[in-house]
Formats: sequence, C-alpha cells, structure tokens
Amino acid sequence: MNTQASIFTDDFNDPLITIEEDEEAREEDLWFLPGPLEEEPDDLPPGPRAEPPDTAVIEDWAKAESVHAARLARVAGRLGALDDRLLRGPEGWRHRLALIEAADLSWFAGDRVSSDRLALWISMRLSGAQDDPNALARVGWAVRRLTGGPGPKADLAAFLDRRDPEKIEDSAERFEDRAGGWLDVMAAAAELHPITRACMGFHLWNLAGLGQHGDQIEAAVTAARIAASHGSGAIFAPLALGGAGGLRASGSPPERLARWLDGMNNAILAAMRTLDDIERWRGRGENAMAHLSGRTPVALRKAFSEWPLVSAPMAEAMTGASRAAIQRNLAWMEKYGLIREVTGQGRYRMWCATN
Repeated sequence: MNTQASIFTDDFNDPLITIEEDEEAREEDLWFLPGPLEEEPDDLPPGPRAEPPDTAVIEDWAKAESVHAARLARVAGRLGALDDRLLRGPEGWRHRLALIEAADLSWFAGDRVSSDRLALWISMRLSGAQDDPNALARVGWAVRRLTGGPGPKADLAAFLDRRDPEKIEDSAERFEDRAGGWLDVMAAAAELHPITRACMGFHLWNLAGLGQHGDQIEAAVTAARIAASHGSGAIFAPLALGGAGGLRASGSPPERLARWLDGMNNAILAAMRTLDDIERWRGRGENAMAHLSGRTPVALRKAFSEWPLVSAPMAEAMTGASRAAIQRNLAWMEKYGLIREVTGQGRYRMWCATN
C-alpha cells in the first residue's frame, strides 16, 4: 500500500520513508523561499519609534513642581496678598499695573514701547512718526487683556483676536488645531498649580505652533491670566515688572520653573511697591487739595493714580473738564509738589505723580 509520500518521491517501494522526512525534502526543494530567520545584527540603525503623546510632558512639570514646592508656596502666598489688596483697592490700581506690565513686556519682546507713548496711544490714539503702529497695537492688546475680559480657556482664538473674517479658511483651521492641542495639554494638567501651568503653557507656546502669527507678548499675557485664574482682585499675575528674567526659555523644566518663580516673586514685590507709592500719594493729595472746590481736583487725582504719565489733553479727555481748568489745577499741583513735568519742553508736556 502506497503512502501519501509516494506521490512526491521516486522511492515507491521504500517503506522506511516517513511523512515527516518527505515533508522536509519538499521544503528543501522550495529554493525560492528565504532561509531560516537569524538574529538581526546590532549595528543596524533603529527603526521609527512611536511619538509620545502630547500630555507626556506634564509629568516633567509635575516633578519640577514637587522640587520647588516650598518656593511655589511662597510665591502663591505673595500673589494672594496682591489679589486681596487689589480686591479692596480702587479699579484704577489694576489699570496702572496693567500699563506698566504691558510696557515692560514690550521691551522683553523687542517692541520697546515706553510708558508715556503707551499712555498716549491708549488714551487718545496718538502716536509719533518714530512709533511702530503694529507694536503699539500689540501692546494695546496686552493692556486690554490684562485689565479684563474672558480668559484664554474660554476661547483662545477670541482671546488672541484671531477672529479675522478675511483670513483664509485653511489658515483658521490650522490655528484651531494648534490651539486645540495646546488647550488639551493645559486641561490635562489641571492637577498642577495655576502658576506651574502658566509656566508650562508659556514654554509650550512656540512648540505648539502658536507663535507663528504673533510674538512673545501673546504667550506672556496668556500665562499671566492663567497664573491668576483663581484670584478675585488680581486679573493677571505680574511677570515682567522689575525685569523679565523669569521668561527666559532655556534649561530643563525644573530650571525654567525656578526662574519663573523668582521672576514672578520680584514682579509681585515691584507691584506692591507701586501700590504703596500710589496709596501714599493719594493720601498726600487728598490732604493738600482738601480746600479746593469742584470736581476737577478729584478727577485729576484719579487720573494720576491710574496712569503713569498724564498730559493736558489726556486729562481733559478723561475728566471732561475745560482746558483752562485742567491747566490751572495742573499748575497748582506742580507748585505744591504733587506732580512734576517730565518732558522738559514747552509743548506736548507730560506729568507724573511725585513720591
């Protein structure tokens, strides 16, 4: 009786050939198949690896937060004190700090808009021939976002004024994708302290592709709002007051967070000193001008509390008083040492409060 192996071999009458031996012979005849697998040499280049998820970076910042927990607590306490003081103080204090912060951020970003030029632009839309209108617009946007309005978490595109109907649809969609990725990472980092999340968001800004249409002012203002998101009086956390060293982008997350906390601590202390100076000046002005009648003295004191520099046209526009009344009260305040003229010229003069 022939076995199945007899079909594939010439040894019809050899009963010693088994089915297993016959199948091994058949495999040897299949010369076109690759040989048995061997171990890959170690000198081959590595193949492509799966990219880690965007949220993987959060773990690095969580470790950085644990390293600087004590320092973070001190800065958070100082920010809480500033928040309480602004909550109890007049509205003009927030505006004054926002103007100074925006002007300092402009120097950090390279626009270099001085506080007097910014005051003229914000109050009366006046600019000189040497002023860059785009830079003034950027810093003006920063003042608006630092003084109020919805935060970046509600609608980042609206927060950044990216709702431009003339932009092509593809560009808008690409921005929405980039903004969505950045917001997803920030939402996933909800367990981090707002100050740490603000620092992380600032340093991830360009990596997310959000810096292609703007500059560092956008990232800093967004981070300033996030850091103070739990506050009631402070709309933003000062970052650049007294220097913007904390915004320098280099090093590992622990190094960046350490610089961020030191820079914010210095900025908060500078903001508190500014409020101290304003409060002392306001009390001194109330005592010195108590015998003056009319609403112009009170309106002028309010203007000098809110603005670092004030010109006669600015004061006229903000108080609604006549030019003659403004000039008369400014001259009186300068005579008694409440304000001083800083331009040293006969026209386009500006005054600041004296400490």
